[in-house]
Amino acid sequence: MSSAASNRFQPLVYAIDFGTTNSLIAAANASQWERALPIDPTAPDPTVFRSILHFDFDGHASFGARALERYRQLGMQGRLVRSLKRHLPSKSFVTTEVDGKSYRLEELVGGILRTLRERANAHFECDVTRVLLGRPARFSENPSDDALAETRLKEAARLAGFTEIATCPEPLAAAYDFQDHLAEPKLVMIADLGGGTSDFSLIRMSRDGYRDEDVLGTGGVSVAGDALDGALMQHHIARHFGAKARYKAPFGKNELTMPLSLVHKLYSSVDMSLLSQREVLEFLRKVRDFSVSEPDRAAVDRLLVAAEDALGFHVYEAIELVKRELAEPDHPRAANFQFDYPEVAITEAVDASQFEASTQKAIDAIVGSVVGVLERAQVLPEEVDVLCCTGGTAKVHLIESRLRALFSNAELHSLSSFRAVVDGLARLAQQQLQTANA
Repeated sequence: MSSAASNRFQPLVYAIDFGTTNSLIAAANASQWERALPIDPTAPDPTVFRSILHFDFDGHASFGARALERYRQLGMQGRLVRSLKRHLPSKSFVTTEVDGKSYRLEELVGGILRTLRERANAHFECDVTRVLLGRPARFSENPSDDALAETRLKEAARLAGFTEIATCPEPLAAAYDFQDHLAEPKLVMIADLGGGTSDFSLIRMSRDGYRDEDVLGTGGVSVAGDALDGALMQHHIARHFGAKARYKAPFGKNELTMPLSLVHKLYSSVDMSLLSQREVLEFLRKVRDFSVSEPDRAAVDRLLVAAEDALGFHVYEAIELVKRELAEPDHPRAANFQFDYPEVAITEAVDASQFEASTQKAIDAIVGSVVGVLERAQVLPEEVDVLCCTGGTAKVHLIESRLRALFSNAELHSLSSFRAVVDGLARLAQQQLQTANA
């Protein structure tokens, strides 16, 4: 990898790790590659681009850190869109409306990819139309949904201005970033634990990398950091937003509870945004008016404020802080969820044992996916030499401890939480250019 200044480096291809939460872009030509580029200067880390967009009242779209800035400037009004990646395999998500204008999912994702491309082009003062995109090992367990997701991702890249588009599974890309750490051939399990997906690859590797036949198995599951956040909401926070509210229909005798179809929307910040639909708000106002008790009414009031003022993103930012605190190896015995907003003031203590219990189902699914890769490859856990982890969710102690227990004989190696995939993609892109020129 060269550290040559950008004005002396002319890329031929970009490498993009489009993530559920964050996205990064790197670059390569046949002789060298550049690490993640600082394309979002107002972000805390300019190389990490938040995968979000915001539409203001005029329909103007902002991306990354600028999207958050505009959202706050407008008093948390307008439309904030995030976690688009998780919708790629969904046949039911075709379009969404913003102020009466319809947008296809590919257009929204393409807007993020176009912003990455344009900022990288400005960085290098060139125009690159070739890209190597990371993708989950599996967008979905359903093969047709998985194929749909990749087709949509490639279409989004075309809308972003790319004309030559290739993809690579993210855990295989991370393996390219790991190969320099090997002194001798090893059997390596690569675990890429992100916001929306957890992906795994079992590879026989040496310092020179690996061949296609060295990949013994790949797999993944659409359960990761966002699912842990959703579990915390479900088990500890949702009741403050009316999840257990009781009400009676006019002139009715039976107590009713909040419909599950609405309650389940609380378990994702993306789905919480759907609560602002007019018919949903009208229903919630009726529930509030006919609440059985004052605590029920107060909880529904909080939900109404959260829906009307589009607070879902900020609620989940507060949940994320709780998760990070309890995720540390030497975590405290408890952490406080705190949310302070007019008419929505919530404090809820979550202790470590509660966190473990509420997230067990999600963690079981992640570990089960790893076991599935081993079983399909007919490899025992004790035969794995190295467990290599990357991704933001790899820092969650409960997941790491479960994986370490499974791979009891393996050496644990941690790659950069955010950059391993994009750096691996860039290295692979360089190798592909060298092969093409040979």
